[in-house]
Amino acid sequence: MKKRRGILYCLLAASMLVSLTGCSKGGSGTHLLVAHSHNENHPVHVGLTYMKDEMEKNTGYTFSIYPNGQLGGNSDMIQMVKAGVLDVAKVSASSLEQFNPAYSIFSLPYVFQSTEHYFKVMEESRAVQEIFKSTYDQGFFAVGWYDSGARSVYTTKEGPVESPADLKGLKIRTQDSPTSIEMIRNMGGAATPMSSGEVYTSLQQGIIDGAENNETVLVDDGHGEVAKSYTYTQHQYTPDIVIISTKTWESMSEQDQEALLRAMDESFWKHEEKWQEIVERNIQGAKELGVQFYEIHKTPFIQAVKSQHDAFCAESGDNARYLADFLSYAE
Repeated sequence: MKKRRGILYCLLAASMLVSLTGCSKGGSGTHLLVAHSHNENHPVHVGLTYMKDEMEKNTGYTFSIYPNGQLGGNSDMIQMVKAGVLDVAKVSASSLEQFNPAYSIFSLPYVFQSTEHYFKVMEESRAVQEIFKSTYDQGFFAVGWYDSGARSVYTTKEGPVESPADLKGLKIRTQDSPTSIEMIRNMGGAATPMSSGEVYTSLQQGIIDGAENNETVLVDDGHGEVAKSYTYTQHQYTPDIVIISTKTWESMSEQDQEALLRAMDESFWKHEEKWQEIVERNIQGAKELGVQFYEIHKTPFIQAVKSQHDAFCAESGDNARYLADFLSYAE
């Protein structure tokens, strides 16, 4: 891994040197490198490609996009952006927690209590912008975000999951993160962390009774073949974050910075259009497989995870201020 990472740094550094030779600070002719971990059909690639096309049309910049994790995982990409070797990357919000623990707010269960609440906070909250800019002096900061849907519970057990009592005794696959494990326990289930690639077989063999994710796993990953009950607990909305190198940003003219922010804002809706197409296709396909979808009142689950909110606030005054700001947008 170290050898591969070293090679990546050398190749990227060489590419940057070639690209930047003879370029003015304003960015005319500058070539920027962008990376993410998804395939070329994923909404993230659609969004970043739109940003690339708009920037190339309206500024002197050109771009190369590296999908499929070609330049490494989240940690690799963050470190390269931080060093100014990679210009822009899409990473998960949770991967940024090591640089500012406040980023963990995006993984807290029920910090967003509905899709409308989620979008309103992400679009209007000053706390979000403060968190996004908090790593500027560390060599990078966030210039945009993409929706990755809501995570909900689905099970091989018939019927909805309406309260923690309904999850009691059920082994629920979760991500291998302390926040997610504690969340499922608080919601009444027996948290069973495992890799995403193991979920289908584990559901099929009865090793687990359910899992939690957005609807796209039901058809695209086949989980709807074995888990026939999907309850909209919508316990987590964790955005994808687009970061830029501080070095790259400071080399851009004010006009080009504004063009980038505008292109990122517009790219969100290109991403969202593609994302909703994929979600709808999975919902319809899951219904054809016999999956039942259930809407519930989420209050019992919101109350069950309150201790996680309290613990987050106790860590710092900023955390308490951020959470209060987020929750103030709930209707």
